[in-house]
Amino acid sequence: MQSFPFDIGEATSSVRIVYMGTGEIGIPTLTALLNSEKYEVVTVVTQPDRPAGRNLAVRPSLLKTLALERSIPVFQPEKLRKDLESVLKLEPDLIIVMAYGQILPAAILQLPRVACLNLHASLLPRHRGASPIHAALLSGDSETGITVMYMDEGLDSGDILLKEQLSIAGRETGGELHDRLAQIAPQALMRALELLEQGQVPRLPQDPTLVTYAPKLTKKDALLDWHESASALDRRIRAMHPWPGAFCWWEKSVSAQRLRILEALPRENESQGTPGEILSVSEHGIDVQTSDGSLLLRKVQLEGRKRMSAAEFARGHSVCKGTLLG
Repeated sequence: MQSFPFDIGEATSSVRIVYMGTGEIGIPTLTALLNSEKYEVVTVVTQPDRPAGRNLAVRPSLLKTLALERSIPVFQPEKLRKDLESVLKLEPDLIIVMAYGQILPAAILQLPRVACLNLHASLLPRHRGASPIHAALLSGDSETGITVMYMDEGLDSGDILLKEQLSIAGRETGGELHDRLAQIAPQALMRALELLEQGQVPRLPQDPTLVTYAPKLTKKDALLDWHESASALDRRIRAMHPWPGAFCWWEKSVSAQRLRILEALPRENESQGTPGEILSVSEHGIDVQTSDGSLLLRKVQLEGRKRMSAAEFARGHSVCKGTLLG
């Protein structure tokens, strides 16, 4: 424990907060701040509106929509480093960051009177980076959580204020874990702010020997490699649901098509088939050989088509034993 050079208790009125975020995971945290009488969110800084959805229509983030509904000014710089003045003039007591998507320059980190805090969706120093939720599931971790840390100029490398732990359920998907982490983030932040208000707060350096990284994902990361184990493939399918969506290649047409795998179960068997080879087709699904067993595909979606059970897909596309999936 160490004394922080400024504490929230020195504020003469409500504590002025600049909230920086873009991802939906930050909505419960922003809502908690907006509902508090102690804290005043003076501005929300978020990414510019981007094309989204099948029609690629330009849409605001849900976080921006929430801010505008509550009459909070919104600032959306394309590059924060090139447009600092709008933030610098706000003179906040605190900057709270969660899933913003841009690196903060030193001028912003040094701006708040009390602290610049980041809420990161992992138990740091494990899974620094842009995709910590996916990384926790891919790694088969039994727990994850929210880390509240003091921001520095490194990638999620600042000292830790506190952690809020969360057990990972056995069949949890990335989307389900995302939503549960979003719900515990406000209590983690409020605990951290209470400690700051008391003026005696932890500041624990991260152990560099325990650091792992979770880089930004692309759709290529969602391609299934049938030479992996059944359990690893199962983790990848769950981690990539709903985005970017695990897939393999279905080549029973003029050209290969993406076949999204929405749900699957790892199985043990003694088959010596080639990885990616369909071992059987039944009312339970499509059984595919992996490096050490098989994966029973339960729900799938061919690109441009509706979601369906694997059994329904097999009936409609003449799927048979011996077919190879890419």
